[in-house]
Amino acid sequence: MMAATRPLRLAIVTGEESGDLLGADLVQTLRRKYPGEVTLTGLGGEHLAVLGLKSLFDQHEIALMGISAIVTKLPQLIRRIAQLASAIIEAKPDCLVIIDSPDFTHRVARKVRAADPSIPIINYISPSVWAWRPERAKAMRGYIDHVLAILPFEVQALKDLDGPSATYVGHRLVTYAPLMAAAAQNLARETELANTSERSLVVLPGSRRSEITSLAKAFGETVELLIDRGNRLRITLPTLPKVENLVRELTAGWKVKPNIVVGEAERLKAFAAADAALAASGTVSLELALARIPTVLSYRPDWLARLIIAPRIKIWSAALPNIIADEPVVPEYFNQFVRPGPLARQIEQLLRPSIYRTAQLQGFDKIANLMQTERPSGEIAADVVLAHLR
Repeated sequence: MMAATRPLRLAIVTGEESGDLLGADLVQTLRRKYPGEVTLTGLGGEHLAVLGLKSLFDQHEIALMGISAIVTKLPQLIRRIAQLASAIIEAKPDCLVIIDSPDFTHRVARKVRAADPSIPIINYISPSVWAWRPERAKAMRGYIDHVLAILPFEVQALKDLDGPSATYVGHRLVTYAPLMAAAAQNLARETELANTSERSLVVLPGSRRSEITSLAKAFGETVELLIDRGNRLRITLPTLPKVENLVRELTAGWKVKPNIVVGEAERLKAFAAADAALAASGTVSLELALARIPTVLSYRPDWLARLIIAPRIKIWSAALPNIIADEPVVPEYFNQFVRPGPLARQIEQLLRPSIYRTAQLQGFDKIANLMQTERPSGEIAADVVLAHLR
């Protein structure tokens, strides 16, 4: 390790809110462990900004979803990749950590490696090479020194695909206190379910504009059908400030108006009171599983993704809970099958005591056990970074 009096110069690149949270956790842990100052350069969001990162540009510029969105913004992305890589090379960091958003962060990493092979590069969150385009795993060895995996099966998957070495650091959600508190409340309330007639349904149409636009109408119709079939429901729709106006616009025509809440605290409050959830497939599916909320998942990728990506998918499920458990814990509906009839009937099975609800909750317990680590994920990740310092 370098002398304690010398600052640790860390370059960090994140592409989305979730990556910004992981990056902030890593930096905070490094500052506790490293005996000297830890300085930052690169790209992040508001959480890393609080820790002193002055991003080269706004992270939201590259937080894109869907191939068609990427194609539309391609010239801008290419320019930003080159700009960011040049700034990192000039800063001469002791380590570069790229977090998620592989279409952007890996291109930055390749440019940095080509210009200065002496800079160690750590990839926090492996690309889904186990799901599609597995050839990426071997290619990563040319510019990634180590992977910090957040899913328990990824270390072996990367090894099987001849990818870089990896360490399972765990997932921040497993030790996220507010989420664990929601799980405890839901567990305690489970025995009361048979004695109450009104149910609480959380509706989560996604965090990106394309997701929300593609699912809002079908989700609204599903809620209406549930009410028409005699279910007494409280509908809560948590969302983010950046898409709040879009959500309000697209739900204005719903015959059953949801209670729209904004921000992390309100979202977790809704989770703690939820009996079931209707959600867009994504990271939120894992949050719902760890919070012990029986869930039905849906997704409609954009037309270009269906044309190009769908035929290359290698994994049997798109739901993280199912992949981790290696069994179908959560039902999934895609494309033309995102329809009110089947969605409403699936949710009805989960809103009351039933073998379907019990099976999901048992699956969630299995997932939580598989994801446990002996130490917090930030600590394990920080130790790996310190071991790779230039």
